[in-house]
Amino acid sequence: MAKKPPRWYFSLRSPYSWFAYRDLTKHHPDVLAAVQWIPFWEPDAHSRELLARMGVELPLVPMAREKNFYILQDTRRLAEDRGLEVTWPLDREPVWEVSHLAYLVAEDAGKGKEFVDAVYRARWQESKNISSPAVIGEIAAELGLDADRAAGAADDPDLRARGVGILAASAKDGLFGVPFFIHGHDKFWGVDRVDAFVAALRGVPRDAVALSDAELAALPATAEAGGDAGHAGGCG
Repeated sequence: MAKKPPRWYFSLRSPYSWFAYRDLTKHHPDVLAAVQWIPFWEPDAHSRELLARMGVELPLVPMAREKNFYILQDTRRLAEDRGLEVTWPLDREPVWEVSHLAYLVAEDAGKGKEFVDAVYRARWQESKNISSPAVIGEIAAELGLDADRAAGAADDPDLRARGVGILAASAKDGLFGVPFFIHGHDKFWGVDRVDAFVAALRGVPRDAVALSDAELAALPATAEAGGDAGHAGGCG
């Protein structure tokens, strides 16, 4: 079996995915460049039906009101820690396929990362509704993408099928929340596990993640970037 690449599942909905993206962009851009980017979202009724036909049930549960209030507070704290201002969006009858399937359009055109950056900014700093095809179309146009195709991604049968395949693969990967990182057999969940994932990917001790390039170069050869962190086999 071929070894799967290191990868991270992100959601354009999740503030914690946004924070992870910001942290990686600021502190570990080499890691973002080295991993496979995979979108994840809560499926709408159509996608759930297609998943059910495949015998796939995602491990998703409705969010309790108390947890929602906690996340509002927690997001504000984490944003302040990063010097960010958050304008919490109002999600009325969201359809997350609109933005996440549009990501596939951007990815196909080689602009997936730019699309993610723009959509995160629109959602968390400009309070825009990323379930609006018009909003997604505007973002796509700004990136030089096919605005109509991006805006209508949720209605494209081929993109819908690809999206359902991605969600089914996430279940096989054991995903239950985002951000979710995988390196070999190791899995890391949450924004507070970013450094642990980075360390595993680079093959260095966790406390070496913040070391300078010169300090990293002085580490033993077994801790070179991209190492296997001592795992035998490595079939992921």
